[in-house]
Amino acid sequence: MATFTANRFSSDNALYPDRLEIDTLKVTYYKGYIFGYRSTVIARNNIASVSIGSGIFFADIVIETIGGEKITVNGLGKKDAKKIVELLSHRIRIIRL
Repeated sequence: MATFTANRFSSDNALYPDRLEIDTLKVTYYKGYIFGYRSTVIARNNIASVSIGSGIFFADIVIETIGGEKITVNGLGKKDAKKIVELLSHRIRIIRL
């Protein structure tokens, strides 16, 4: 499982940075708050598109699902953002025996 955490110096991430976990079957997004967090889980086969927006220091990732749900992760490092796009752009083949 790959875990990516937003930089604390980016907007909206000073106290509770966004976190994205990617494994072979699902993507889990965590948005922290003062009291707890909100998590969103998306099955990898329901991802319709992944896009990247890059600024001077940080990058943002937008993941859209087939059903129209959208997740935006702000303040990632540029290398992490490129790695996320690479991971989510390739389909996973499950081989059944």
